Amino acid sequence: MKIILFLLLIIATGAAAAAPDQVNCLSWHLAVETDNIRDWETVPPQCKSYVSAYMTGQQYRDDCNVVVNTAIEYAKTLNVSKEGKDLWVFNVDEVTLSNVPYFSRPTVGFGARKSNVGKKYESWIKEGKSPAVPGVLNLYKTLLDLGIKPIFITDTEEEFRQVRMTNLKKAGYNSWFKFICKGKNDTYSRGYSEYYDTNWKSKKRAALVKSGYRLVGNLGGWWDIYGDFLLRTFKMPNPMYYF
Repeated sequence: MKIILFLLLIIATGAAAAAPDQVNCLSWHLAVETDNIRDWETVPPQCKSYVSAYMTGQQYRDDCNVVVNTAIEYAKTLNVSKEGKDLWVFNVDEVTLSNVPYFSRPTVGFGARKSNVGKKYESWIKEGKSPAVPGVLNLYKTLLDLGIKPIFITDTEEEFRQVRMTNLKKAGYNSWFKFICKGKNDTYSRGYSEYYDTNWKSKKRAALVKSGYRLVGNLGGWWDIYGDFLLRTFKMPNPMYYF
């Protein structure tokens, strides 16, 4: 009996010791999604398996659907102009197109430093196999029915414009008002406090507003939705990268 109790104590102690790492990953994820942890590039090593399980599991899909359904309900309340001046901004990576199949590859992995840039990532873009992010097609189709024009803004370089547009259509996004790629002179500042002055996406949105359009919504990541000119922003879940 004493031996059994001793073994149970070891098991319980081991479980208690493992718990903090899991709690830390959950807390880290919450801080990321609420923008309390900013300007990071690498998932903590102990949380890579957590991020992998989250992004490939049902919880990620459920979280995406909550954002999308909230955006749909908001869109239905809008007084859409008859002049066709109402636009909705869609960003691309982990917003309309998912790179989960790419990050799932053993040679890439979830949380690798700068794994969403470089030649390996460019090769993935050229494949044109990114599926739609769960639920986002429902928002896209609802906006079209309401008379709100979708536009896409992406960090994808101009040279990949055609392959990205083809991928979007293959995934179900069949039409849009504008598709804006990142040009050679379009840059970010990595400093959070300087972001508002150097965010090229914000400048593109400002130009549209200056031309007389109304940006009624924006679906994206943290760096995508900062800035003015928007009636409402919606943050998509993404614990894989911040920038």
